[in-house]
Amino acid sequence: MLPAALRRWLRRPKRSDPRLLSQFFFADERVTRVVAEINGLNAELDPQQYLVLLNQLHLSQAHLLAVLEQIMEECIPTQRHSRDYLVKFPEELLVDNLGNHMLFAAECLLAGTFLEVEEMDGAQLRAQARNLLCSLELVRTVLREQSLSQPGSYPEPVRAVLIQFDWLFAEFELSYVSSLVSVKSPEEIYRQQEIIVLFCETVERALRLGYLTQEMIDGYEPLLMFTIPRLAIISGLLIYPDGPLSLEQSPEQMSQVFSPFYNLLKKIRDLLQVLSMEELCLLERSLCTAESEDPCVLATPPAWGAAMDPPAHWGLLEVPYAPPLPPTCTAQLGPSSTVDDPGTARRWGPQSPGSSPGLNATPAAHCLDLRSRYSSTKDMLHTLFVCISGVADQLQTNFASDLRSILKTVFKIVASQAEPLEEPGARQEEDGDPHLVDASRVADCPLCSSPAEAAGLQRTGACRLPEWVPDSMCSRCSACRSPFTLLRRRHHCRSCGKIFCARCSPHATALPHYGQPKPVRVCTHCYTAHLSPVPRRTRSQ
Repeated sequence: MLPAALRRWLRRPKRSDPRLLSQFFFADERVTRVVAEINGLNAELDPQQYLVLLNQLHLSQAHLLAVLEQIMEECIPTQRHSRDYLVKFPEELLVDNLGNHMLFAAECLLAGTFLEVEEMDGAQLRAQARNLLCSLELVRTVLREQSLSQPGSYPEPVRAVLIQFDWLFAEFELSYVSSLVSVKSPEEIYRQQEIIVLFCETVERALRLGYLTQEMIDGYEPLLMFTIPRLAIISGLLIYPDGPLSLEQSPEQMSQVFSPFYNLLKKIRDLLQVLSMEELCLLERSLCTAESEDPCVLATPPAWGAAMDPPAHWGLLEVPYAPPLPPTCTAQLGPSSTVDDPGTARRWGPQSPGSSPGLNATPAAHCLDLRSRYSSTKDMLHTLFVCISGVADQLQTNFASDLRSILKTVFKIVASQAEPLEEPGARQEEDGDPHLVDASRVADCPLCSSPAEAAGLQRTGACRLPEWVPDSMCSRCSACRSPFTLLRRRHHCRSCGKIFCARCSPHATALPHYGQPKPVRVCTHCYTAHLSPVPRRTRSQ
């Protein structure tokens, strides 16, 4: 009878075996080998080799978890723990290798070397970390044995240990992240969704009034990062007063994005309600510019004390028409004075001067009192410009992650939908050379260093591999300009050689002209602008 070690060696799967359990066997073997090398090395005598082995361990563990993730998707797709809690996490934490960081944190907690959590949280997390690591060792043992016996099946014991590991991992991930950063409550997530709706309505209105263009939206104009929040403040205070920026609710009931500016928003609302339509239009157009000076200049400012011109009807505000109000006052689109039934769902929309219960006539004395605090109309509009811009710009600093997530969703909703790809043969017959169709668009691409480089990416006959940008030469993502950190790692695009974060290089496609028949990582820019539609179509089929 053959020895057990020899029988195990004879049952080893082949490296060319595409089955997931076979891939897991070799990924687990690599992790075990690297750990053995680290344990046998004296870090004080050879620190450089120790760092090299640590990097190899990090990569091998990431590969092991990736294969394990695929196995769970194939074996227990309907029994996995819900990952809905990820929506509560800050966007910076949602990286590709978050699972590897969670295991590293569990090992540090179990070893007692992690100092970033409170003592009470640390005691609870250490128990969860111990259970998680023990479950992982059990999973590795069971899957390794299964890969040596029947790598093509998943019996019930394998399914049971995978389900247990998945639940323990999800519980530790939520508990650990919650102890380090503040996660959103379900109420806050709902409030943020209302802000997304407000921003979308603001963009639609700005497109109708000509403040923005669809080309700016589709091109992700950087100026929109400031313009959309500015216009949304006016929409939320004046047009949708019962929406997420309603000042009838307490600051605690508002989204945490706008609640710190509660008192300032009240002052902004009071001034907005005394503006004429011409003044409001001028203010909104000035907020759409990148100028920080005083763009709000009226040709002939009215004299103080004189009767104001009747404001234009509210058609420009995208609400139904109502007869003009007396010339000594303007319409107040404020929140209703009646209290909504708490048992009904809260709804909000554009207020109509003819039907809104919250419509009141602002007394002429109050209008003049507010205006008399400023030396001229120009001064009042400049004050509004500075206050609104200040609130919107502070969102970029204090709530950068939330605002980025909101705007990302808004752009997905309001951007033009991509047209379906045409058949390559029909396109070539109609337009001739398919690679000349987008020549002007590629030549103007901001991520290409030269038109020649952009054109070279389009030619399928090109076989010279792109030169990779060294890691030391790039500290920020080439697309979104986010700085690279321990969690936000560098990724090279195999098409252009530039460095991107994981969110700006999520695509994988074959590059046969570079000798890459299998899908490799490419950035969003190359995937959408430079690559031929033929390999992209093949990947989607």
